[in-house]
Amino acid sequence: MPIHHHLPRLILASSSRYRRDLLSRLHLPFECISPDIDESPLSGEAPEVTALRLARLKAAAVARQVPDALVIGSDQVATLDGKQIGKPGSHENALQQLRVMRGREVIFHTALCLWDGRIPDALAAAQMENVRTIVTFRDLPDEELDHYLRIEQPYDCAGSAKNEGLGIALLEKIESTDPTSLTGLPLIALCTMLRRAGVHFFT
Repeated sequence: MPIHHHLPRLILASSSRYRRDLLSRLHLPFECISPDIDESPLSGEAPEVTALRLARLKAAAVARQVPDALVIGSDQVATLDGKQIGKPGSHENALQQLRVMRGREVIFHTALCLWDGRIPDALAAAQMENVRTIVTFRDLPDEELDHYLRIEQPYDCAGSAKNEGLGIALLEKIESTDPTSLTGLPLIALCTMLRRAGVHFFT
């Protein structure tokens, strides 16, 4: 692992193991702090607005606890026909989600916020971006959907499918400018933000 001189403290504002595993690919020292925020969408709020607002709230909440750090907040909202799809939480709910989505396009909005606690102006401190990923689900019978869910049990994933696991077999196509965004952390966008904040990856 390279030695990063003068690297500010880097914090992932998340308890998600998926985001932690993705961030570890960058070979930067970081720690995780779970933000304590209300993640409920607001009435009439557009999905991408929800994702951006929550990503910023997560980063800001942790930045208040840890001064002078770079804090990464991210949030994902899945939508079908413009309506938000939440985490299923149970086998029955997941099966119903997959039934509704089969043969359809689902849009995932993955929002990213990098909060630079070294900047005193809150408006200037936050870099923001929303990455859209269009996922086409295969038109599969109930029996296959049920078997998939029993094997992988993706009940903590919006859309009820883990694309980084067996869930990829449910998908026909993934269209995105940032391939890790579907798993929950857009690394291309994050690298751009970190470079703007003065982080060097190879020196």
